Amino acid sequence: MRDAFLEKLTELASNDKEIVLLTGDLGFNVFEDFESRFPGQYFNVGVAEQNMTGLAAGLALKGKKVITYSIANFPTLRCLEQIRNDACYHDLNITIVASGGGFSYGSLGMSHHATEDLAILRALPDICVVAPATNWEAGEATKALINYDGVGYLRLDKTVADETSDSSFILGKAITYKKAEDVTLLSSGGILRDALQAKKLLQDSGIDAGVVNMHTIKPIDKNLIISLANNTGGIITIEEHNLDGGLGSTVAEVCMDAGIKPKVFLRIGLENKYSSIVGSQNFLKKYYQMDAENIANRVKNLLS
Repeated sequence: MRDAFLEKLTELASNDKEIVLLTGDLGFNVFEDFESRFPGQYFNVGVAEQNMTGLAAGLALKGKKVITYSIANFPTLRCLEQIRNDACYHDLNITIVASGGGFSYGSLGMSHHATEDLAILRALPDICVVAPATNWEAGEATKALINYDGVGYLRLDKTVADETSDSSFILGKAITYKKAEDVTLLSSGGILRDALQAKKLLQDSGIDAGVVNMHTIKPIDKNLIISLANNTGGIITIEEHNLDGGLGSTVAEVCMDAGIKPKVFLRIGLENKYSSIVGSQNFLKKYYQMDAENIANRVKNLLS
């Protein structure tokens, strides 16, 4: 996803000198071409993410379209106060990019795992929170957020789903990859790949599961959620994130506010704990029962 983000960003920056990329001492062997092509549009601010956000706010107040970039929690949780007070309160055109959502940086431990970011950032007023699932979605989300009138959060994943869609990418509108009536697997981010694999396993057991990627957590696609709750056999939310405050919580809020109860409902994610072990992203998903096989088994047990 990072490469898809950079490809789209480079394309946009070549036609828009107001775009500025700030990085917190990251992107070596990645951003060199961007830096050489757009020397006045790229700054490495060092390991100083809070200052990076303050600098982004100053540039945005002068009319720049600013992107801040770092690994997982560093451009988000480390500088939450600056995002809240400097960026969001002034409704600035700043896109916060986290490279490595969920367990992407699995072997580096919980300090590099992003498993609370969606919940924390979606609590801020007016911010747009996006977690794409495919390289195409990542590129389209980059373009949409840079042109978004306000603060955006782009959560990039090391896992991508190799799937295509005829749908247009619109902030706040989910993308349906597979339709079905028995149950709907509603995911966010690269874990869509596991949801699609789980669909195949469920199909082998006679269960027809639909698959939807809710790439925008805020504003969320309320109309689709209500339709799925009313017209399918139930909703299973899947996220590489803590269950508290993430996708599943957001979907439950939408249903309860609308006075609707899905026929069945299950949230799959990290169950209110820190990811206290290390390993690859795939290993951690399996360990915490969020991989395709575990998803399929949990859905089968629920429906039985």
